[in-house]
Amino acid sequence: MDLGLADRVYVLTGASRGLGYATAECLVADGANVVVSARSPEGVTAAVERLGAPERVIGVAADLGDPLAAERLVAAARERFGRIDGALISVGGPPRASATTVEDAQWRESFETVFLGSVRLARDAAEAIGRDGAIGFVLSTSVRSPIPGLGLSNALRPGLAGVAKEMADEYGPRGIRVFSLLPGRILTDRNQELFAATGDPERARREAEAAIPLGRLGEPAEFGRVAAFLLSPAASYLTGLSVPVDGGAVRSL
Repeated sequence: MDLGLADRVYVLTGASRGLGYATAECLVADGANVVVSARSPEGVTAAVERLGAPERVIGVAADLGDPLAAERLVAAARERFGRIDGALISVGGPPRASATTVEDAQWRESFETVFLGSVRLARDAAEAIGRDGAIGFVLSTSVRSPIPGLGLSNALRPGLAGVAKEMADEYGPRGIRVFSLLPGRILTDRNQELFAATGDPERARREAEAAIPLGRLGEPAEFGRVAAFLLSPAASYLTGLSVPVDGGAVRSL
């Protein structure tokens, strides 16, 4: 199936590795142009080189906690490719801690980066997108069910899912679709870190796999293919939804 991605332009944050990078790979493979962004300049440079399509990929180091980052990313897409058709907004998971032990300073820092930074980029991207564009928020299955020990994520990700739903209503008449993706246990550095934090990563992995109907962790490419489809014109009648990519682990309907 032709996803209709040829020559379209997407901004991807958190894309130097993991789920964002896997999505960039899928988009580029289907002919899209991408702006790859992450906080580390070295990570961005390495990701652009790995993607291997210099005529269709540029990198911009940016921290979404910076109020000017969203504007810079949208401007970079338009300056290099002349347009922007969508964005996949992913921010690294906030520190592991229960909601009752997180200090005020960490709440503020995580809110600025994870929540407000994501909202700013979605807002700025929507202003620059023509019709038939798409904006995706990479969140977590914590939107549906809190994950023990991840108090900041449990608080901020569901709020972003609500923002995405409201934006879908507001931007729908302009032909801009907005959705959320809820990755579960996918073999990324983040999940490796969470396993390691238990003190027995192998046991933690086995227990996680046992709770997944498909019986295994997901691969980043499996997430990337879903995200690329939802961003593409092939998903033109899908908006306002939250899509778990979790092997069936979420038990809610």
